[in-house]
Amino acid sequence: MTLSTLCTVSIALGERSYPITIGTGLLGQSATFAALPSAATAVIVSNTTVAPLYARQLQHALASKYKSVHLVTLPDGEEYKTWQTLNQIFDALLQNNSDRKTVLFALGGGVVGDMTGFAAASYMRGVPFVQVPTTLLAQVDSSVGGKTGINHPMGKNMIGAFYQPLQVVCDLDTLKTLPGRELSAGLAEVIKYGPIADLEFLDWIEVNMDRLLARDVQALAHAVQRSCEIKAWVVGQDEREAGLRAILNFGHTFGHAIEAGLGYGAWLHGEAVGCGMVMAAHLSQRLGLIDMAFVQRLTAMIDKAGLPVVGPQLHTQDNAGRYLELMGVDKKAEGGEIRFVLIDGPARATMRGAPDALVREVIDACCI
Repeated sequence: MTLSTLCTVSIALGERSYPITIGTGLLGQSATFAALPSAATAVIVSNTTVAPLYARQLQHALASKYKSVHLVTLPDGEEYKTWQTLNQIFDALLQNNSDRKTVLFALGGGVVGDMTGFAAASYMRGVPFVQVPTTLLAQVDSSVGGKTGINHPMGKNMIGAFYQPLQVVCDLDTLKTLPGRELSAGLAEVIKYGPIADLEFLDWIEVNMDRLLARDVQALAHAVQRSCEIKAWVVGQDEREAGLRAILNFGHTFGHAIEAGLGYGAWLHGEAVGCGMVMAAHLSQRLGLIDMAFVQRLTAMIDKAGLPVVGPQLHTQDNAGRYLELMGVDKKAEGGEIRFVLIDGPARATMRGAPDALVREVIDACCI
């Protein structure tokens, strides 16, 4: 595959700024990684699904820059985003006598990226790492912005660190092998950017959904680029989620409750977020922030993307109560109050609380 850099998006964070390279044929080319610092050792962290497909290409690309390139292969799935799996990375780093200059490469989706970043932030109190996302969800969201971490049985991503990569490499060729369900999950995070920041992008997604589902390279390139531009703009102003960055969690409060309540891995993260956006839109409407027409439009887009729009039952006796219990440990909760990212008019988001009784109404209505 010929190397083709279609575009580059920059994350502006002063000394910790870095590029997001978007293109085709990037993964197997040494030129892609030429600007990285020199080191004796590189460690690729991947999983049992992605490693057989792409690890050899990346090892080949890195061979001319590093004396040794080791591969750590983790089990695949959200249910493995745990301390036990994280320790497999630390075991490999220690067994290979990795030092502070060792560069880690996260080759995979959001789970691999989050855990590799957390390992990089923690090992010897910080070693460099590079994100090489191979899923649409990771390319448009989780690989960008420096959020790293693992799950706890009581809450998603509750243990982690903010730690920025040196570079993000989005090779669109990797999306050719992405299962359809994973593609749809990634589209949830693409759709998310429209209601919170860019109505024109929402219009574009609506018009081009069929091209995205058909994996048209130019359509995917634009979706990844614009998503990364929006996230870069937000992260550049609020790296550690003190305020503005929280809007990127639209749909995630409900979504994280779904993931934790069903058991991690039962629904993909993007599936839970897609359904969570429907629930958050309904809550926005009931609070008088948007009209029902916008809720219906967003729901139709999420449905067309192949995502669930009806929430699951998490408890047979008090389903809404179980959602509220799980949302109470969300990272955005303050002083015991659940805070939601809501739509306050097209392309404008706000974060606020809502009466439990109203949230219950929404959950009951959306979990038929």
